[in-house]
Amino acid sequence: MTREPRDAPQFYLTAPSACPYLPGREERKVFTHLVGRRAVKLNDALTQSGFRRSQTIAYRPACENCRACVSVRVLVDDFRPGRTMRRVLARNADVTAAYAPAQATSEQYSLFRGYVDSRHGDGGMADMSVLDFSMMVEDSHVETRLVEYRRPNVDGRNELIACCLTDVLADGLSMVYSFYEPDEAGRSLGVLMILDHIERARALGLPHVYLGYWVEGSRKMGYKSRFLPQERLGMNGWELTV
Repeated sequence: MTREPRDAPQFYLTAPSACPYLPGREERKVFTHLVGRRAVKLNDALTQSGFRRSQTIAYRPACENCRACVSVRVLVDDFRPGRTMRRVLARNADVTAAYAPAQATSEQYSLFRGYVDSRHGDGGMADMSVLDFSMMVEDSHVETRLVEYRRPNVDGRNELIACCLTDVLADGLSMVYSFYEPDEAGRSLGVLMILDHIERARALGLPHVYLGYWVEGSRKMGYKSRFLPQERLGMNGWELTV
């Protein structure tokens, strides 16, 4: 008798490692694989439950004595940019944004390397080769796109200054990973990409933009709390923050 393949995902727990957000703490993660015909629906369900995707892995924190990592999603229909965010949009009026296939290019990798070396030189991505980068972009069994942000340079060429790897879900857009030109700090490109994704989700009729984890007290994550109204995933489900 032939046994049918399992449809239920199998979950695994990582060993403790240093927390990248809060000094002196350790983190553990629970993860499963996103492969095959069930990957799309499983990614939707897990993202709505607080998981994040990295290539063909969906993961979420599973720390024994800490609940600092909080999943955050922006409520697209109710969001309106405040004065500071409107200034960001005005400063970037010369920037154009467009979807691109989830295929890595040398131009993207060059931008990625400059961003990581400048902002996260001691992080887990510091040693990523061009092959590693290609895997991050292309190794996906779900609907994944790149959004490229370009501005004209002195030669009249549209230069890549920011990029975001994005999953298209049944209920929103999930910003998997973004990077940008570190020498353009005055443009607030991280904020610009979120504002653009909110408008893209609105145009698609999708109610949410998933921003990943917000950690109170972490400077790296503080900006996410400014995109209101938003929902944060707590012990009682998604809770509104305005």
